[in-house]
Amino acid sequence: MIVTSAVRHAAAGATALVLALQAPAALAATVTEPTPPPRSSVDPTELYRPGTHVRRLPGAPALPDGVSALAWVVADARTGEVLAARDAHRRLPPASTMKALFALTALPRLRADLRHKVTEEELDGIGAGSSLVGVQPGHTYKVSDLWNGVFLSSGNDAVRVLAALDGGWEGMARKMQEKAAALGAKDTRVVSPDGYDAPGQVSSAYDLAVFGRAGLRNPDFARYSATPYAYFPGGSSSYGIRNTNRLLTGDDGVGRYPGLLGVKNGYTSAAGSTLIAAAERGGRTLVVTVMNPQSGGGLAVYEEARRLLDWGFEAAGKVRPVGTLRPGPAERSEQAAAQPASGPVRAAAADAAASAAERAGDSDRKPAAAALAEAKTEPEGGTGFPVGFVGSALAAAAGLWWWHRRTGASRTTGGDG
Repeated sequence: MIVTSAVRHAAAGATALVLALQAPAALAATVTEPTPPPRSSVDPTELYRPGTHVRRLPGAPALPDGVSALAWVVADARTGEVLAARDAHRRLPPASTMKALFALTALPRLRADLRHKVTEEELDGIGAGSSLVGVQPGHTYKVSDLWNGVFLSSGNDAVRVLAALDGGWEGMARKMQEKAAALGAKDTRVVSPDGYDAPGQVSSAYDLAVFGRAGLRNPDFARYSATPYAYFPGGSSSYGIRNTNRLLTGDDGVGRYPGLLGVKNGYTSAAGSTLIAAAERGGRTLVVTVMNPQSGGGLAVYEEARRLLDWGFEAAGKVRPVGTLRPGPAERSEQAAAQPASGPVRAAAADAAASAAERAGDSDRKPAAAALAEAKTEPEGGTGFPVGFVGSALAAAAGLWWWHRRTGASRTTGGDG
């Protein structure tokens, strides 16, 4: 009896063991593992092919009509995914959008509170017809004021002085070329750091999108590029300047774009109108570049950018990427600490814009927007600084008198703004 009981218990234990070993196999046979979503493959050569590229999924909106630019790109600023593009790597003159690369290169190297007395030599070589903010030799400026002159008035005079503070004109061109290479912008050739037309100077819609995306990750760049109005020192008084990016200010009948973050516009007779524009909506940030619209006049670049931004926000999640704004080695090393231009950066830009009129601390001074509403500004391609009130008129007149005395340059042959 004792032996039989022991055998019975052993048999029961063996049966339990077999069932335990079979349970995972049976469970595996009845449970289906979730299938991971298919990875989106991007052909790295697609954007190098001519023509328009977009991969629409069911329900995606069609590309907007009326976009006549020779080249353009719509990209997600956070992921770098290119949603659509036309001739993204076509090399074209960039005009003042080149100043975005200039700022990416020089901003980290120059203290904003540094004060500098400008010399005549630092202003030598400014191209005829250049846009100017009104920098005058013998006057002392803060670096932050000069950056306002670069971003708002597209001032080639301000670029000249800042370049002089960071190694000189030719040295700055070399540094900008190195920065472009570090960012993976292989289409860009820098000859004139201010974007003025020069033989061999080119960029592409792809590279400009790279610069815009990188700029949004720099809080100082983002703040300057989103500032619509500021005061610029003019000797004993200051005068108002406004951003020449009409999507930001709503000037000349161009409606402001909701959620616009800046970045930089440009114009020369060779480049036509160019624009890097970034905007935020619903937690998504897009960067759009537009190069040389072929119809619609001087303001078409803004309306074409508007259509592309609207399309990008509607198409997000409904298209497969056709390429990627791949970061270069320098950006990859900083990417973990970098933040997109949303949240705190966007708030800082808005605060800077709202308080720009009060920077001088005068309680009785008109807000910049109100003062500029009364001021007369030059048309597309002009200096972009207002001359309607007394301080502005005196400063502007002095600057223009000095400029014409030195060069006799005519401002009717085309500007860079």
